[in-house]
Amino acid sequence: MKLKGKVAIVTGGTNGIGKATVELFIKEGANVVIADLDDNGAVLAKQLSSSPSDCLFIRTDVTSESDVRDLVNETVSKFGKLDILFANAGIGEAAMAHEMSIADWQRVIDINLSSVFITNKIAIEAMLESGGGSIINNGSVLSFVGQPSVTANAAAKGGVANLTRTLAVNYAKNGIRVNSICPGYTLTPIITSKPKEFINKLVANHPIGRLAEPEEIANAVLFLASDDSSYVIGSNILVDGGYTAQ
Repeated sequence: MKLKGKVAIVTGGTNGIGKATVELFIKEGANVVIADLDDNGAVLAKQLSSSPSDCLFIRTDVTSESDVRDLVNETVSKFGKLDILFANAGIGEAAMAHEMSIADWQRVIDINLSSVFITNKIAIEAMLESGGGSIINNGSVLSFVGQPSVTANAAAKGGVANLTRTLAVNYAKNGIRVNSICPGYTLTPIITSKPKEFINKLVANHPIGRLAEPEEIANAVLFLASDDSSYVIGSNILVDGGYTAQ
C-alpha cells in the first residue's frame, strides 16, 4: 500500500474526483478526512471506515480561515499529524466578462483560488511542525489555456498553477512538496448533469475521444501524494486526454 500510515485531507471529497480520491487513498492505507459542505460526506466516511484505515467527515467551508483551521487542528488531534492535502474543492462557471457580475466573479475566485491558498497555508503550518508532507492542488486545463465563457474560472485556475509553483520553491527545503493535477473535462456531476449535446462538444475537444473518469484523475493524485513522486516539486501535471496538446 502506497499510503500506509499516512494522514490525508481531501476537500470537496464527497463526489466526483474528490470522492474517487478518498476511496483510492483509503484503499492504499491512508487515514482520510473528508472536508465538504455536503453532509453526504458523513455517510461516505461511515461506509469507508475500516481498521486499520479510518475515514472521518468534517463539515468545512474552505473559504473560511476559521473552518479550515478547525479542520486541520481536528485532523492532527485525532491522527497525530497531517501528511497529505488534496485541495480539490471548486465550482464551475460559464459567463462572458461583460455579462458577469462582480459578486459572481468574487464567488468563483474565493472558492477556486482563495480557498486553495487558505488550505495550503494552514496545511503548511501543520507540516512544518511534523517535518514535511505532500500538497496536491486541483488545477485544470484552464491553468494553461483560455476558453470561451469561463472568465473567472480560467483566472482562478491560472492562479492555482502559479501559486503551486511559488509555494513549491518556498517550502521544498522543509520537506513539503507542492504540486497540482490539471484534469481535462471529467465525468463528475457538474458535467454529467449537462445536456448530451454539451457533453459531445466537450468530448470533441479531447483527442482521446472521451472524457475522463474520476478514478483516472485520482490515480494521478495518488502518484503525487505518494513517495513515487519524491522528486516532483512545483509541477502542474496535465491529465487531459490530449486537450492541451492540440
